[in-house]
Amino acid sequence: MQQAHILLVEDDAMLRSLIEQNLVARGHSVWCACAAEDALAHLRAESFDLVFLDINLSEHTGWDVLRIAQQEHLLVPCRKEGSIPVEKLPVVILSAVRVSPRRLAEFHPLAYLPKPFPMDALIRLAANAATKHVSEVKTSY
Repeated sequence: MQQAHILLVEDDAMLRSLIEQNLVARGHSVWCACAAEDALAHLRAESFDLVFLDINLSEHTGWDVLRIAQQEHLLVPCRKEGSIPVEKLPVVILSAVRVSPRRLAEFHPLAYLPKPFPMDALIRLAANAATKHVSEVKTSY
């Protein structure tokens, strides 16, 4: 099974646990954050294939996370040395409130999943990230 390295940023503990369990059961590595500062700390310390980002976080929003991550050049996907040129890290927006088209145009996320979302949609996005990562690593040999 192909594995993606995923950062999950969700402040609802039950939903975060449910998503994490579903992703781990499918072989993915999942790092969890429940607040904006935690998310940024993970992005500073690790590289990921995919980020699932809740917008309505306490203290700071997911938009704040994206803005700071862009300024600090943290939105870089996992890559092995010698791989193809780096592109923007795919981010999937999760939100219980309607997201404006202006925000989506500003940050260009890979996808927007309004809550409640079907778990299979989230799992498909993770599987696609894993497949893309594996094929890019293979081309770097």
